[in-house]
Amino acid sequence: MKLLIPGPVTTRAEVRAAMAQDMAPWDNDFRPMYASVKDRVRAIAGGDAETHVCLALQGCGHFSTEAAVRTFLPAGGRMLIPMVGAYADRMARLAREAGRVVVELQADHQVPLDTGLVAAALAADSTISHVGMVYSETGSGVIHDPAALGAVVRAAGRRMIVDAVSAFGALPFDISAQPEVDAMVFTSNKCFEGMPGLGFCVARIDRLVECAGNAGSWSFDFSDIYAQIGRSGAGSFRFTPPAQVLAAFEVALDIYDAEGGQPARLARYVANRDALYEGVAALGLQPYLGRNLQGPIVMNVHAPADPAWNLQAFVDGLKARGYLISNFYNTPQPSFRVGLIGAITPEDMRGFVRAIDAVLREIGVRQPKSAQMAA
Repeated sequence: MKLLIPGPVTTRAEVRAAMAQDMAPWDNDFRPMYASVKDRVRAIAGGDAETHVCLALQGCGHFSTEAAVRTFLPAGGRMLIPMVGAYADRMARLAREAGRVVVELQADHQVPLDTGLVAAALAADSTISHVGMVYSETGSGVIHDPAALGAVVRAAGRRMIVDAVSAFGALPFDISAQPEVDAMVFTSNKCFEGMPGLGFCVARIDRLVECAGNAGSWSFDFSDIYAQIGRSGAGSFRFTPPAQVLAAFEVALDIYDAEGGQPARLARYVANRDALYEGVAALGLQPYLGRNLQGPIVMNVHAPADPAWNLQAFVDGLKARGYLISNFYNTPQPSFRVGLIGAITPEDMRGFVRAIDAVLREIGVRQPKSAQMAA
């Protein structure tokens, strides 16, 4: 089964095989592996060992986002969040329920964020200490620019938290060039094509020390996770981790390096995007975003304007042919969402387009163009 969703993603057999072993997280063979994985990821993020550290947290990407908000903002702290889509909405809820004050900045969901709006909002409110941004908005497929936004935040003397959950590993990011970034969070699956179960944060060491005591939570506190290094060493977790997930992530990193790292991973995802975009257009279907705005992480395609259209029947038909997509709508207008990431190739995407054609015909949806164009 090919998982064409933005996470969990399709993984390679070698990654799955790494899960088939029992491991003890306190064992002296496990600790060096964990320490090495963190160092490798920090380096991918551009962080220097003297100034930045990579930390892991059990759970999904949302757990790391909440932990970052709790760690770097005190209770009652004010955070500007550009509302660019579903995952910005989630960041706002996480922040509010953690007792932080969210200042919402309304933005167009279908285009990259206008950083001038952020500059104006920060100039108008000196009490805002942080900006929270979503790098890759998987609700819409739009990619936003952390470097451009960071320049605005830095000029205003504020701090930033970057949700790079579905971006890091494929889209470029250099934390050393953005001193305003307190933390960038991501997960073990998505663009690294590992198994789900671990969230990560690459953060400034000085800020972790300065912000100790902010979190109001023992579990969701990156400052305390960092302090654990001093207490027990770089290879130690505070609480029982998903050890097998970490073992699989190490293998996924080996594959990532062998493929050519971030540039090669991005190139494959771009090729996936192009194959799907061209394929669905050849079937007469309309992608949600224009070609110049479509990112390489997830693509939404407008649902056919046909009374026979039924999303669940469509999903079931695709699943029967070996492809699984989301069975819910993420956009204001009905659309089906397709993940472009994971251990997927452009040829897989072309096969998926052929499956779309077959399923639409099966459920009685008429297509304005010939299926021969997608063959």
